[in-house]
Amino acid sequence: MQVKRFGVSLEDELLKKLDRLVENQKFPNRSQAIRYLIKKDLVENEWEGNEEVAGAIVLVYDHHKRNLQNESTEVQHDYHHLILSVQHVHLNHDNCLETITVKGKASELIDLSNKLIAIKGIKHGQLVMSTAN
Repeated sequence: MQVKRFGVSLEDELLKKLDRLVENQKFPNRSQAIRYLIKKDLVENEWEGNEEVAGAIVLVYDHHKRNLQNESTEVQHDYHHLILSVQHVHLNHDNCLETITVKGKASELIDLSNKLIAIKGIKHGQLVMSTAN
């Protein structure tokens, strides 16, 4: 991949915000921060355009909650065509973390994620999506 150089003009306040982003995210330089922001915007456009994306649904829950695992499995079976893998980790005696790797249309992944996160007993859930390309 060939790298092209170009100049960018920014207002002082916007440049200060870019520099804060570089510092906070520990980017090595402004160019890396700009690459990150461009890629982030392109990925978000794929989500909004309902393109095929890949991602992970992360769930934290108390495994003692009655029927939670059965409900989660039922939902996952309804969306089996989107699920690539599931990893289940025991955080402590009561809590589990499940990472569900998914790939498919953004709207379907959002729907699956929302259904899983809404299950009674889920303490925290989040969908992270990225480009599938």
